[in-house]
Amino acid sequence: MAQRQRLIVGNWKMHKTTSEAQAFVKQLAGLLPKSPSAGVTIILAPPFTALSAVADAIKSLPIELSAQDAHWEDLGAFTGEVSVPMLKNAGCRYVIVGHSERRRYFGETDATVNKKVGAALRHGLRPILCVGETWEQRSNGETKQVLSSQLTDALSGIEKDRADDIVVAYEPVWAIGSGRPATAEEALDAHRHIRATAATLWGQEAGGRLPILYGGSVTPDNIGEFLAIREVDGALIGGACLDPAQFAKILAVAHTNS
Repeated sequence: MAQRQRLIVGNWKMHKTTSEAQAFVKQLAGLLPKSPSAGVTIILAPPFTALSAVADAIKSLPIELSAQDAHWEDLGAFTGEVSVPMLKNAGCRYVIVGHSERRRYFGETDATVNKKVGAALRHGLRPILCVGETWEQRSNGETKQVLSSQLTDALSGIEKDRADDIVVAYEPVWAIGSGRPATAEEALDAHRHIRATAATLWGQEAGGRLPILYGGSVTPDNIGEFLAIREVDGALIGGACLDPAQFAKILAVAHTNS
C-alpha cells in the first residue's frame, strides 16, 4: 500500500482580518523549509473574509487553502451561509466539516455533517471530517462508540472509491484549547478504531488509505510525538497555528519526520 499523505492544517477559527492574514502568509513564507518534503501538504484555513486574500498570497507557495465550514446547498435563501461552489471559486481545495465547535455552539449534527461531506465531494473539495468525544463520554467508556457513530453517520452513502478524497481529523473535544493533549496511547487507540471503522464501511484497502489527523492542543513541543505514531497522518492545529514562527516550527518537524 502506498504511503498516506501527511497533512498539517492550520485552523485559524475566528482570528485575523484580511490584512493580518496577508501579513501572516508573508512572514510564514520566509520561515518555510528550504527543501520541503513532497510527502507533506500544508493547509491554511482562514475565516471566510480572508479566503481570497490568502489564496492570492499563497499562489507561489507550497500551501493549500481550506475553508472552516460550508453549507450543503449550492445556493439559495440561507442568509449568512457560504456554499461549496463559492469556496471553490475563492481558491479552496479543502473544507473542514463537523468541527466540535460547530456541533457545540451551532447545533451541527451528524446528519448535517453528512450533507456537507457530500456537497464537498460533489464539487471536488476534500472534506476534513472532524470526530471526537467529550471528556464525559471518555470517562463513561463511550469513546469508541461515539467515534464509530460519528464516522458511520457522516460517511453514510459515501462510496469506498471516495476514500482518497476524504480526510478525517480525530479531535477529542476535551483536548481542544485545553493545553491537555491526548497521550500517544490515547491517540493511537482512537486512530486505530477510526481506521477499523472505515475498513468496516469500505473494506481494508480503502480504509487503509484514509488519512487520519490528530487535533487538540498540538504544539511545536509535542507534534513530533504525535507524528511518530504510525496511524497519525498529520495534525489539525488551532492556537499554535496563529503565530507564524510557532506554525513554522511545527512544519519543520513534519518535514523532518516525513
